Formats: sequence, C-alpha cells, structure tokens
Amino acid sequence: EQGLQLLELGGSVEEEYIRIARCFEATRQRCCRLEQDGRRAREQLARVEAERAALEVKLKHARNQVEVEMKKRHRAEAELEKQERKLQLVLELLMREPWGTEALSREQCSVLSALTGWRLGAALAPIRRSSAVDESCQSLLSHSDISYDRTEDDV
Repeated sequence: EQGLQLLELGGSVEEEYIRIARCFEATRQRCCRLEQDGRRAREQLARVEAERAALEVKLKHARNQVEVEMKKRHRAEAELEKQERKLQLVLELLMREPWGTEALSREQCSVLSALTGWRLGAALAPIRRSSAVDESCQSLLSHSDISYDRTEDDV
C-alpha cells in the first residue's frame, strides 16, 4: 500500500515538474519577445530622435532666415519711404517755384501733379506694406504666430 502511494505520488510529482518546466519555457519565450520588442522600440526611438534633431536644426535655420528677411524688408521699406519723401520735397519745390513751372512743359507739370497727388500721397501713409506679402489676418502663417523664443533652441 505504501509503495502504491509512493508510485502515485511520484507520478504526480513528475507531472508537476513537467508543468513547471512548461511554465518556465513560456515565461522565457515571453521574455525573449519582450526583449526584442524593447530593442525595436529603442531603435525606433533613436531614429525619431535623430529626425527630431534634424528638424530642430531646420527650424533654427528657418527662424534665422525669417529674421534676416524681415530686417532686409524693414530696411528696404525705410529706404523707400526716405526716397519717396525726397521726391515729394523736390516735387513740391518744383511746383512752388515760378521758375520750376516755366522750365517744365505743360505735360511735365501735369505728370508731376499726378505724381504728387497719387503716388506720393499714398506713399506717405502711416503703414505701407509690400503687395507681394500678404500680412492680413487671414494669412495662415502670420509672422505674429512665429515664436522667436530662443530658449527652446538650448534644449
């Protein structure tokens, strides 16, 4: 009787060992899959970080280019206003002086009058913007939307 109990117990112990071994194998396979998933995730993270760094460099260059172009535009607008003001003064002088209108033909006087009233009057308006650049509120990428905060560049 005792021998039979040992045989029965021995058989169940052996089955338990097999079941435990199968659990260990399933756990080992799951660990291998997780390790591979982790490796792929690290590789993808490295690719994405490299792409992000490249995009940050492009953003920095674009910000600098926008800043340079805005400075050029402001200088050009200031120069244009300065030249238009000089022209306005010359035209006013020509129109006021009696010798100026005598030296000019009737056609030249009418052209100067038209220029004085039309071109220069509009040129001396307080806000003058180039027609090539749409800076209306409807613009999708207004320069007011662009952040020039340099603190992000140091991150």
